[in-house]
Amino acid sequence: MRNLVHPAALLPPAGGVSAALRQQHASAGHEELDLRGPDFPADLHLRGLSSLVQESWRRSVELQANPDNPEAPLAMDREELEEYRRQHPLAAIMPVIHKLLVLPSHDSGMLVAVGDEVGRLLWVEGDAALQRRAEGMMFVPGADWSEATVGTSAPGTALALGRGIQISGAEHYKRSVHPWSCTAVPFHDPDSGALLGVVDITGTESAVAPHTLSLVEATVAAAQAHLRVERLQLAAGQSSPSRRRSPAAPKTVGVPAANSLYRNSLQLLGRDQALLSIDGRTVALSARHSEILALLSTHPGGLNAEELCALLYPGEASTMTLRAEMVRLRKVLHQLNPGAVPESRPYRLPLDLVPDSGQVLNCLQRGAHRIALEIYRGAVLPRSEAPGIVELRARVSALMREVLLTDGSPESLLKYAELPEARDDVDVRTAALKLLAPRSPKRAAVVADLERLDRELRA
Repeated sequence: MRNLVHPAALLPPAGGVSAALRQQHASAGHEELDLRGPDFPADLHLRGLSSLVQESWRRSVELQANPDNPEAPLAMDREELEEYRRQHPLAAIMPVIHKLLVLPSHDSGMLVAVGDEVGRLLWVEGDAALQRRAEGMMFVPGADWSEATVGTSAPGTALALGRGIQISGAEHYKRSVHPWSCTAVPFHDPDSGALLGVVDITGTESAVAPHTLSLVEATVAAAQAHLRVERLQLAAGQSSPSRRRSPAAPKTVGVPAANSLYRNSLQLLGRDQALLSIDGRTVALSARHSEILALLSTHPGGLNAEELCALLYPGEASTMTLRAEMVRLRKVLHQLNPGAVPESRPYRLPLDLVPDSGQVLNCLQRGAHRIALEIYRGAVLPRSEAPGIVELRARVSALMREVLLTDGSPESLLKYAELPEARDDVDVRTAALKLLAPRSPKRAAVVADLERLDRELRA
């Protein structure tokens, strides 16, 4: 068996304890976890462990992740996985990942994993012997490695925090992962900023060497640039004269349809005017066009003129008014991509358009409320009075609030309390106060906020 302790582990990092001593502290922390169990308090300080690891362990306890479960659960079977990853936008960056990370990993004895935005592994490649060993803990394509499921790990915790991290040995919450170390960096859409997934290196102690994090960050940056160039080339090809003259020409064999590789996104949260990104090009929409695309994106089967009118206009409105608006919207979309122009009878989008509100709902329904909160920038088109938007806004906001009140950590509740819609929410602040440790410095601000709200209610 390959020795999993790299000689560099015995050397102390600048200004810190040695990696070996850090592992001793982490092992002692697990003994403390065994003693405390589900009563692991928010103010407990585990000597020698970073605040990042301690906070992740607390979240893992709150989420009831089982540290003694040896395997991660399989979230997708082989057939479902193949179809999902074929259509996933990260499929387009795999050539870059393969060249910069996977090929070198065969000589360095490491694994390279790419996962989606909720922590499900889509690709795991690299050292063959290490792959076989990793199967023992189900570090395999299709497995769920979110923080909510397996606790602290580089892929799941990087997604929860939205930044690159390194987790070494016993810092993992799950004990079966203690022989491993890993570095992971989230991957964001280069145009919309939406969270698309995570890139991870897993292996020996060398997987958490200082240069490894820089390597993965540089690879993610290169892959983002590659994705943007691919989109621009696709957009240029779609707008070429030959393409315009022959709109019904068959697709080139071996070239996937645009929406099988690229996520077209619509940013609605906390904005009065949506941002639409299609094939690498982004445009700010008018308020009315924002509403129309929000409604069509949430009704992929399409809406007839009467149905769309009812969802779009607060009072009675003529379908003629809607048709005039659709003519203007089609001109805007045609400039971005002729293939994005909505069909009629019924009105329907010809491509998959992913609204950020849909991402939030998907994360909340999967129990990934921290990721949902990272995406959530406020209410859906907050000033819109369109009945369909009012209903969507209420559904997303209500579910977000309900999930946080039921399962949220004090940090999540306080972050949510900063949003405009929660400015006067007494219940959210009361829930956070109950969860905060007695000596937490954050308590004073929460108490002051509650006193302010009490004064305002009495006035």
